[in-house]
Amino acid sequence: MAIMITDECINCGACEPECPNNAIYEGGANWSFSDGTALKGSIVTPSGKNVVAEDSEEPVDMDVYYIVTDKCTECVGFHDEPQCAAVCPVDCCVDDPKHRESKEQLLAKKEFMHL
Repeated sequence: MAIMITDECINCGACEPECPNNAIYEGGANWSFSDGTALKGSIVTPSGKNVVAEDSEEPVDMDVYYIVTDKCTECVGFHDEPQCAAVCPVDCCVDDPKHRESKEQLLAKKEFMHL
């Protein structure tokens, strides 16, 4: 599964620099698949989306920090636990029940983003 940030977020920003996939963004900020990854040009994401990696995508949340599900690997392949949750002072980085993925799927997503 991916991690999500709840509305209890205090916008401290502690989580953002800890993400090895650059999947965490400040509320209201646009994002792209190429941010912090090796992705370039036209790609098909592991979830089947056809996108241009450098294209600017709409924010997932306007008010609090958010995690892009298609970029989150729960730090699998990098760390023993999700680093956003480890550093969050208010415990608002939690498992996202809407996005369940196996360890193998998370590793495949990591390999896809970091060639």
